[in-house]
Amino acid sequence: MKIQSVTTKLYQWKGPVKTTDTIFATPLSALPFQDDSQAPFRFFSWLVVEIKTDEGHTGIGNAGLCPDVTKLIIDSKLKGLLLGENPLNTEYLYEKMYRSSVAYGRKGAVLAAISAVDIALWDIKGHVLQQPVFMLMGGRTKPSIPTYYSRLYTRNLDSLQAEAAHYKSEGFTGMKLRCGYPLTEGTAGMKKNVEMVKVVRETVGDDVDIMLEAYMGFNFAYAKELLRALEPYHLRWAEELLLPDEIHLFAKLKEYTDIPLSGGEHEYTRYGFHDLLQADALDIFQFDTNRVGGFTEALKICTLAQMHGVEVIPHGGQMHNLHVVMSQFASPMAEYFPQTEIEVGNEMFWYIFDGEAIAEGGRLQLDDHKPGVGLTLKTQGLENFNIIE
Repeated sequence: MKIQSVTTKLYQWKGPVKTTDTIFATPLSALPFQDDSQAPFRFFSWLVVEIKTDEGHTGIGNAGLCPDVTKLIIDSKLKGLLLGENPLNTEYLYEKMYRSSVAYGRKGAVLAAISAVDIALWDIKGHVLQQPVFMLMGGRTKPSIPTYYSRLYTRNLDSLQAEAAHYKSEGFTGMKLRCGYPLTEGTAGMKKNVEMVKVVRETVGDDVDIMLEAYMGFNFAYAKELLRALEPYHLRWAEELLLPDEIHLFAKLKEYTDIPLSGGEHEYTRYGFHDLLQADALDIFQFDTNRVGGFTEALKICTLAQMHGVEVIPHGGQMHNLHVVMSQFASPMAEYFPQTEIEVGNEMFWYIFDGEAIAEGGRLQLDDHKPGVGLTLKTQGLENFNIIE
């Protein structure tokens, strides 16, 4: 069996976008010409790669990170490395792509492109062997996947309270909110960030895990003081308090708090996570399979993490991450974004693919009999997309 074609599609959203009362990342700054403090973080395109074989099998992969550049990398750099190869040789093909691009790659968009291809190759493998990908990566390690609700995108305390109460009633035993006030607002903003956590804790009680997302918004001094103020609220973790390259500062921060520190959404490959382990910088790894190197690298990172007592809780709930969670003892739970109107851009996954798992009672289930990743491309309801091939 050989790879016959590699094609890419760029899905560009042209429909409505909700921007009011939406805080999904710590605001960068209050620039006078920027009314929407979330504008730097929004993205409205998604990349899909389809790989077809000479025996009629098709695999689908995806990339949400820098999709227009990712498309160019696959079309101009990776495609030629894949044509004529056996798609089942995932380990070899990963190394071929990684080593061929190392001079200009190693992280960022190049790894997102490699990840998208790797996911598609594993999808083919699952279809050929008539097994879901999680079975090929180790099988079922849990009867179903516990999830945490990952929105709470509002700074309005009444809305925050109502949303948290609703999703507790839906059966979620964990939920994550965002820091709504930036570093530039100093102590006053920090007190408001703490007040948001306090409201959620008082609403859901002690039996629901609370996580706080900072999205790289703070410096060491602010983060240290914030963690001290958050100690009474027993956070499950504090996420991405610093820039991803500040590994040494994460390690220092970890010495100052009992709150588990998480990160890795913006880290790449087993080498990047090995550096985090060597520094003892994080308690929880949050790589995204469609960035970190695909399933091939995700498996290696999970093994490293488990050896060092670090949990793996991937960024984003999507199916490529759920197969990792289901198959790995290192991974106790998954993130969950319900289908909503478009606000950030990651909601587009629901509008492009069929087959995404839907939470019931705060848990997700994967089908033992659905081969590959379990996704297909929608053929209807695409009027709000420009699709560029």
